[in-house]
Amino acid sequence: MNESQHVSSQFDEELSRLRTHVLQMGGLVETQISSAIEAYTTGEVASVKTIVDTDRKVNDLEKAIDDDCAHVIAKRQPTASDLRLVLGISKIVTDLERAGDEAKKIAKGVRRIYEAGHMPSQYGIGIRHLAEAALTMVRQALDAFARLDAELAKAVISADNDVDVEFKSIIRQLITHMMEDPRTITTSIDIIWIARAIERIGDHAKNVSEQVIFIVEGRDIRHTKEKAQ
Repeated sequence: MNESQHVSSQFDEELSRLRTHVLQMGGLVETQISSAIEAYTTGEVASVKTIVDTDRKVNDLEKAIDDDCAHVIAKRQPTASDLRLVLGISKIVTDLERAGDEAKKIAKGVRRIYEAGHMPSQYGIGIRHLAEAALTMVRQALDAFARLDAELAKAVISADNDVDVEFKSIIRQLITHMMEDPRTITTSIDIIWIARAIERIGDHAKNVSEQVIFIVEGRDIRHTKEKAQ
């Protein structure tokens, strides 16, 4: 192996490690979201501490990946698709970290509700369905990144519209609850914040998918009407 091949092989290994670390971070965020959803359903508020502890690991990974991206750009000076991959990763990890923050908000909201002696299931609100839809978006966005699958990324972006519609429906139902029975206001507001955090998780999954399209196709579709077309 000549020097050029050796350098190229090292670069490929560095890019592969970067992708692996992103997926590792994504797996932690998935676990956070799933645990928060489960706590909402079961009232197992003891899991909140675990979710918060996992958030610290997610934050550490974000910093490490950002450092690795900066190192790769400075040392390897990547071009074309390799540069898009590194730049895309630097944005993807930001959205993953923020999705983890939203999971932490859900967990803390759940703890407040149950510690106040209330049962969110009594409200008949489809929070779990909304959360499972957002979690599916996160999983598919990570799968699209792992396989660099632009078509799957576009499907995730389209799914965000359904999550937004369901979120608005939940808000309307909760407002009705509060108007009919003012005693429900405190818990309803907590559920609204939980629903909002779930909707934001869907937004972050959409953002990850937009970066996958940028990496694969070299097109930046953020803030455009094109989106999933």
